[in-house]
Parts: sequence; C-alpha cells; structure tokens
Amino acid sequence: MGFAMLGLAGVMEKGGLGPSAHAAESETGYQNPLAERAPHFPVKAKRVIHLFMNGGPSHVDTFDPKPSLEKYSGKELPMENLRTERKTGAAFPSPYKFARYGDSGLEVSEIFRHTAQHADDMAVIRSMHADVPNHEPSLMLMNCGESRLVRPSLGSWLTYGLGTENLNLPGFIAMVPGGYPIVETQNWQSAFLPGVYQGTYVNTQHAEIDKLVENVRNQWLPQQAQRRQLDALAALNEQHKQSRGFDPALDARIHSFELAYRMQREAAEAFDVSREPKHVLEAYGEGTQARQILIARRLIERGVRFVQVWHGQGQPWDNHDDLKENHARLAGQCDQAIGALMTDLKRLGLFDETLIIWGGEFGRTPTVELPQAGANAGKINGRDHNHWGFTTWLAGGGVKGGQVYGATDEFGFKAVEKPVHVHDLHATILRLMGFDHERLTYRYAGRDFRLTDVHGKVINDLIA
Repeated sequence: MGFAMLGLAGVMEKGGLGPSAHAAESETGYQNPLAERAPHFPVKAKRVIHLFMNGGPSHVDTFDPKPSLEKYSGKELPMENLRTERKTGAAFPSPYKFARYGDSGLEVSEIFRHTAQHADDMAVIRSMHADVPNHEPSLMLMNCGESRLVRPSLGSWLTYGLGTENLNLPGFIAMVPGGYPIVETQNWQSAFLPGVYQGTYVNTQHAEIDKLVENVRNQWLPQQAQRRQLDALAALNEQHKQSRGFDPALDARIHSFELAYRMQREAAEAFDVSREPKHVLEAYGEGTQARQILIARRLIERGVRFVQVWHGQGQPWDNHDDLKENHARLAGQCDQAIGALMTDLKRLGLFDETLIIWGGEFGRTPTVELPQAGANAGKINGRDHNHWGFTTWLAGGGVKGGQVYGATDEFGFKAVEKPVHVHDLHATILRLMGFDHERLTYRYAGRDFRLTDVHGKVINDLIA
C-alpha cells in the first residue's frame, strides 16, 4: 500500500538525503520553502520574463499579417463572422505596414520594428486559441490554466517546482504600473499552493524605491535589532507550530517576515535603474514601460525566478475604438525596451537561460466592431475580442527561434493550422523549464492538481 515508502522518506530526510536536506536556512534554522530545487530534467531555461499585453493586442496588426483584409476592406467576408463578445461587421484591414526581418524573413508590423530586430530568435505562434471572448475567464485561463475555478498561477507553479536562486528577493514578482489589471490579484495567486508561492505585486508607476516597495526600509531599528526581534518571534512561532502541526498559511507568514528582513539588503539596489550605465538607459528608452522592463532584467539577473510585466492597470490593449492610434501608442511605449531587453540579455550571457513570453489573454477580430450603446464610442474603427485565433511569441532559453508555428485562416479569425490551446502553451513552457507538465502536481482535496489539469500537449517544434 506504499506505507513503507513513507517510512523510508522520513529516514532519508533525517539522514540528509531527502528534499529538505538542501533547503536553505536562516540564522534561526528556519527551512526556506523557496530554496532552489532541480526540475525533472536539465534544460537551459532557468527564469521567465512574461511580457503581458493585457487587454488583448490585435494579432493582425502586430505579428500575423493578413493581406486578404485589404481585398475585402469595408465589405463582408466570404465567410460568416464568428461569434465574439460584440457584433462585428465588414473586413477591417490593418492600418500598419508589415516588413520581413532577419534570415527567417519573419513578417512583423511597423509598430514593433525594434522587437523585430530579433526575429531569428523568436518563435511566433500564430494559432493560439482560448475558450471564450471575455477578459475575466481568459485572463484566468492564460495565467492560471483555469477560467472559472481558483487555481494557482503559472508563476506560482514554477516557484513551487524550482524555488528561487535568490532568497533575498521574492521568487515571483508581478509588476503593474498604475494599479491592478482585471480580476486583480487572482492573476498571480497561489490558490491552494502554500502562500509563499504567490506573486509579489509591485506598482511600477513609481520610480522611488520607498513607493515601489513599501516599508522596504526600517526607519526605527538597525538590522541587528530586527534580527533579534525575528529570532524571538521565530521561537514563539515554532512553539505555536509544534502545538498545531503543519499549517501552510503559518509557514507563509513566517517566511514573509524573514523575506522582508532580507529584502532590505537587496531590493533597493535591484529596483534602482539609475545604477545602470547611460548607454543602457538610452537603449531601453524613456517612460514607465522602459523602466519596468529594465527592472525585469535586473531582477532575473539577481536570480528572481518569474517576473511578469503587465502593460498597465485595467486592460490598456482593449481597443474597441481608435485602434490605429491606440495600438501605435501602446506599442511605442514598450517596443524599444523589448528589443533592448533581448540585446541586453545577450550581452550579459543571460538570453539562453531566460524564457521570454509575449502576448495577451486573446487577440482581436479582423472585422470592425459595430456601434453599440454602452459598449463603445461608436466610431467604427476598433476591433472586438477574438479567442478563436491569436498570437503569442516565445524567445530565449530553449526556444527554437526564427520560425512561425501554426496559422489562422486567410483573414485571421480562427486558428486552422496546428492550433495551440492555452493548455498546450503552458505544457510547452513547463517543458522548456525542465518539467513534465503531467508530473508537476500538488495534492489538494483528495486529488493531484496540475497547471494543465487533464489537458495540454507539448509543442516540440518550438523547442531547440
């Protein structure tokens, strides 16, 4: 029945052979649940930067050109418009020009010309699809692998599986300038995983370290006095634990005190981009997006496992009106910095160890959104949500670059060639990070849960 294995596990742990034998300890002897661990098999990718364009960028205006839309401009498509959240009408060609880049000849919109300089490093998935055309469930699906129920986020799964390389910083950081996105902290929740694996939110609208990370400095006590306080608190917590048994919530609280103490040493330096040389700052450009993407590089450079870079509060890429102006403005805020990020990672020798993910929760329709009271401004120059087909691209650690995988139909409405569901994307990301997605599990409520639930297949063509 397996009871002998439980006894063996206990003996091995006491003998220094079990998984906790390598857990890092503080001066108090506290075993850190974020101590670094090995994946199922060795790979190159060790860290992740997820560039999240929340709101849903249009694939037909960025990385999936559709010349047929020009032919049918202002006319009905020779197919029935697929059902999305709102009513759409005639074909709406992209207002931007596309060009080919690199030896691969990857076609990219002019609004991402800096990113396109790394075309030969990018694997562009043009056949992504999700379940529904609504922000809330699609955000949950993309971030947590489940659109309705409470499930751990991708970043939480990775820090649970791998730990972190730097115990003085959180293992999973979610940066959002200006406030929360739609469904707020659920996007980086740990759910039923222990609380230490949830993402740490940082409002990157602020440039000053004391506003970026509140209370990062103790203004009243030196570190030696804080250490004595934490030691005393740890002793009381240990007594509390002994009388109650294992409690993940209590462990997470204890860990938060220890992490807050250690962050004083390193957080201020990690988030301070003014320490960068002038030529690096100029390469990334000006503005909030440039600063937070540079911070992302500084964080993974210091061993943070998963950094999620959101474009902003709410859903900035949700352009139901004035798409031409808004998509150009949004891309202009981040394109130069994304290109600089990949150049910088190569300069530092980190590109092959860092998986970069770009995309949103879905794409947008190739047809124009029709006026609807209370839904849009009635300008007839925007696009509705589109979960039937959209684009995500990967680059860096373990990715086979310079390729396009899959395709939408000739108008960009639906994935028709080599369709990739969000579950498949998650399975592939976990594989790039060294995990069999069917084996990275956590037992809760009587069953073993995983990020991909009972779905997902690894897209091996994306892996170098």
